Amino acid sequence: MDRPIQVLGRPLDRQALFELQAWIDQQAGTSRRRLSVALAQLWDWRNPRGQLRDMATRLLLNRLETQGRLRLPVRQRRGGRRSVRVSPGSAPPPAEPIRESLAALQPLSVRLVSPAHPDRPRLVQYLAAHHYLGYPHPLGQLHYLVQDARGQDVAVLLFGPAAWKCQPREAFIGWTALQRQAHLSRLAGNSRFLILPWVAVPHLASHVLGAVLRRLPADWHAHTGQRAVLAESFVEVDRFAGTCYRASNWIDLGLTQGRSRHGRSGLRVPVKRLFVRPLTRRFRQELGA
Repeated sequence: MDRPIQVLGRPLDRQALFELQAWIDQQAGTSRRRLSVALAQLWDWRNPRGQLRDMATRLLLNRLETQGRLRLPVRQRRGGRRSVRVSPGSAPPPAEPIRESLAALQPLSVRLVSPAHPDRPRLVQYLAAHHYLGYPHPLGQLHYLVQDARGQDVAVLLFGPAAWKCQPREAFIGWTALQRQAHLSRLAGNSRFLILPWVAVPHLASHVLGAVLRRLPADWHAHTGQRAVLAESFVEVDRFAGTCYRASNWIDLGLTQGRSRHGRSGLRVPVKRLFVRPLTRRFRQELGA
């Protein structure tokens, strides 16, 4: 590697990677979680709000390992990224069917549910029991619970890190590789969207998407230190038509090539349709600066 690479906006040349590997080798017995915290402290890598970027550091280390540029410690049970365990059969029982008009449910409330919030386990169980992809690892994910005017749960959404690479998206924005690396954290990926199965209300899904997007930029800023300017979602074409995204003015950028969200070669996934939704009129200028 003769030229420096950029990972999450951080330049790393051959010497920097050599020194980083030597430092990692000296941390024998340290979990990946503690390693990422220690490295963020060593670099004094912080977001604009002054918060330590330990989660971004962990993502950077994992990405370098995937690319074969670093060797990380073996994952430990007590730390690092672990799968989320959900007890089988523990989802809340189905509520009474909701088959009213959208107007009858108004006003809807959209709440950001933190890890410590008492509603968080119920939200997790909804996704584990009723979403075809289940519940993902929560790292970096904003959790939203939507309720109707009577306090009945009607929908769950998650927004997390955007896909590392996606050619149609890069062409739409007008991104170079360096611009993508520098500004990817200003994109929010809609990783899960679930209308609860006992809710059958016309136009509810598109209305919920619009309500969440109105608050997403500020929530993303509070979470990452940067304001989101574009949202994306990948819709599996064999399962869904993406009607609610079209109805709420998301832009159809066409089909993916069947690769994972990190662009790993050889790893095939179902073909999906990519939808994006600008969250500001000047998104291209902000993402290309």
